[in-house]
Amino acid sequence: MTSELVYHGTDGWPLHAYVVGRGPVLILLHGGGPDHHSMCPLAEHLADRYTLALPDIRGYGRSVCADSACHSWAQYAEDVISLMDTLGADTAGLIGAGLGGTITLRVCMAQPDRIRYAVLISVEAIEDDEAKAAETALMDEFADRVRAHGIDAGWDLFLPDLQPLIATLVRDAIPRSDPASIAAAAAIGRDRAFRSPAELAAVTTPTLIIPGDDNRHPTELAHRLSDLMPSARLAPVSMSRAVRTADDMGTTFAPSILDYLEGISGVG
Repeated sequence: MTSELVYHGTDGWPLHAYVVGRGPVLILLHGGGPDHHSMCPLAEHLADRYTLALPDIRGYGRSVCADSACHSWAQYAEDVISLMDTLGADTAGLIGAGLGGTITLRVCMAQPDRIRYAVLISVEAIEDDEAKAAETALMDEFADRVRAHGIDAGWDLFLPDLQPLIATLVRDAIPRSDPASIAAAAAIGRDRAFRSPAELAAVTTPTLIIPGDDNRHPTELAHRLSDLMPSARLAPVSMSRAVRTADDMGTTFAPSILDYLEGISGVG
């Protein structure tokens, strides 16, 4: 049975998560645009071995947050720790896709003793100064479009160049999304998660990396991080245009994730 959990960020903001299964705690963090529903098929493959927490990340789904000032990488990482505290979990594993993967890395850097292992699906690009300035302008334009014309209009800027899976997940989530909250969440484009991939050499958490397959989730970055991060390895699978739905993602990636988790920790 799945139960809904309301918890609060360190700033007091109410956030929502969904909890299912039994066993060691494993938190599944969705990408930017979708909500927790995008991780449900993957969760179905894991729920007989783990207690799974699927939050709607701040700004998405039921975790409505229309205040742009409340969206930062530090706050997103603190939200994960707040969820762990609410669950009574001293430690947990993390699986993050896209945005959720960046949050996972930030949590691993901020609270390494609390994260047993991590899985990164489609790691987001880490921009240099020039690319970051362009990204900030693009995210600002996205927010303006959403406020003026709706969420679909904002995503028209991105979807033609992204993996088909992302388009599917984003469009599925739009009816459950609050436009003002989605626009506010775009303020994360003004923050900077990392200044260079080299920073991630400090991440010692055992990590499985499933490479992405587009210019916002570059394959070569996944390979570079697997070399830089001392306890990281590449998965035997990767994102591709054959992965088009949340069900495809679960079916394609769950076997490798389960093999990895069982290999490093027995049952979690």
